[in-house]
Amino acid sequence: MDGFIKRKIYKNTGNSFEELEDPVALEKRLRVSVNGKEVLSLYCTPLMVRELVVGMFLTEDLIKGSWCAERMTIEYRDDVLVDIPAEGEVSTEGAVITSGCIGGITFPKRLSLRKTNDAFSIQADALKDLFRKFQNASELYKLTGCVHSAALSDGSEILCLAEDIGRHNAVDKIIGYAILEQIPFEGRIMLASGRLSSEIVSKCARWGIPVVASRTSPTSLAVDIAEQSGVTVVGFIRADRFNIYTHPERIQ
Repeated sequence: MDGFIKRKIYKNTGNSFEELEDPVALEKRLRVSVNGKEVLSLYCTPLMVRELVVGMFLTEDLIKGSWCAERMTIEYRDDVLVDIPAEGEVSTEGAVITSGCIGGITFPKRLSLRKTNDAFSIQADALKDLFRKFQNASELYKLTGCVHSAALSDGSEILCLAEDIGRHNAVDKIIGYAILEQIPFEGRIMLASGRLSSEIVSKCARWGIPVVASRTSPTSLAVDIAEQSGVTVVGFIRADRFNIYTHPERIQ
């Protein structure tokens, strides 16, 4: 499935109008069931759906017991329907819609953070070059101008990239992809296109990702969480500058 559809638009330039087709980012409702019982729904770009569900469910520890991502079924209808066979119990009590115009879902009472002492470091110029690669690789954004991007990097190459209408979803997709492909989180950088909220930094801290970097800024709570969990937060990466908000020793 593509992440966009073509729609007829009327483009105005000066005093003239032109009728043409333009790509529009696809938005679908994702409905997730466990053993046939729906437990949550959210809106997303219907790409990397398996990765999105795995990233969300494992990060938030939603299923208490064994389950297998390979047995997950995905049906693409008007809504995207996912069912997870599981032996354990599931609870979404305490779910909250996260900040942002396309809110994600997080479960703050369940999220356990661990202190990371990862000795990973990167040169400032290398981080700037890496972020340029990341932005240039965001094809759906360049096509529609309507999605967020996230990527995991080892400091030199981009290991995986995801795009979604929701910035939280894009991060969950990256986490899910890394888990499914057995890519370690140690010595990695999470790159993000949008605001670094407390939920996004918490997701990264949960897996011990040592550096989180974005073209925009973090919130105050995100900075507090990063400080406590040992995560380096970098914001406002633009051309030849950026700001380091926590644990600056990793940026040289």
